[in-house]
Amino acid sequence: MAQFFSIHPQTPHLRLIRQAADIVRKGGIIVYPTDSCYALGCQIGNKEAMDRIRTIRKVDQNHNFTLVCRDLAEIATYAKVDNAQYRLLKTATPGSYTFILTASREVPRRLQHPKRHTIGLRIPEHPVTQALLAELNEPLLSSTLILPEDELPLNDAEEIRQRLEHQVELIMDAGSCGTNMTTVIDLTEATPRIARLGKGDLSPFGITNG
Repeated sequence: MAQFFSIHPQTPHLRLIRQAADIVRKGGIIVYPTDSCYALGCQIGNKEAMDRIRTIRKVDQNHNFTLVCRDLAEIATYAKVDNAQYRLLKTATPGSYTFILTASREVPRRLQHPKRHTIGLRIPEHPVTQALLAELNEPLLSSTLILPEDELPLNDAEEIRQRLEHQVELIMDAGSCGTNMTTVIDLTEATPRIARLGKGDLSPFGITNG
């Protein structure tokens, strides 16, 4: 049975943040809010928790997880970032973007794209997520909370509770997050490319879809 925290979306109580981080460290799966929609999260090195998220989402071994980071320094630990990429990241973070970058040696091979050796990373602009990442002192391994029978991510915490309370350890209710997923931008080539058009505004990049 999952724990259920009602948490303020702007000024989250530190006690609840610490409890959530402790659940992650102990191998638990959490449902947490972001600036785009709710997501499933677990500890970056926990293969069992990662496989449980795959089971919840009913996705295969090729499913791409995202590393949710607190700042650019953390992104630079887990991805190879050159000066041009850094300038783009600095312009667009924090925000509703996922960036595809070449993974560094810090990223376990099982998290990388099997052929391209890339990883998706993001820095959400949500006070609850930022507080949780600061407490964890490492990225969250994350996947959008969209279930296989649904067309959109789950957005109502009570519905999430009804459908997932026996499959996760914690649900963090911070109110509505919306259902528009992040804009995914591939930065592995000289010219940035949009891999998925979502909530993130394109104006910082001067690029078009495709």
